[in-house]
Amino acid sequence: MESAIISGESKKDIQLLLSIAEKMGIKAKFLTKDEVEDIGMAKAIKQGETGELIDTDQFLKSLE
Repeated sequence: MESAIISGESKKDIQLLLSIAEKMGIKAKFLTKDEVEDIGMAKAIKQGETGELIDTDQFLKSLE
């Protein structure tokens, strides 16, 4: 399965693309703002994974 995310300023244009996708037999849906944020967070976490453990106290101090 392949996936794509399309974003735009015009809700009407996005609805047109979703209609075309559905007519082609492609599953399509609008994503909520929360769903988009979740995808972004998951991507950031995946990119930041190093497999190394860090010192929790040192990390918390770096956030201050």
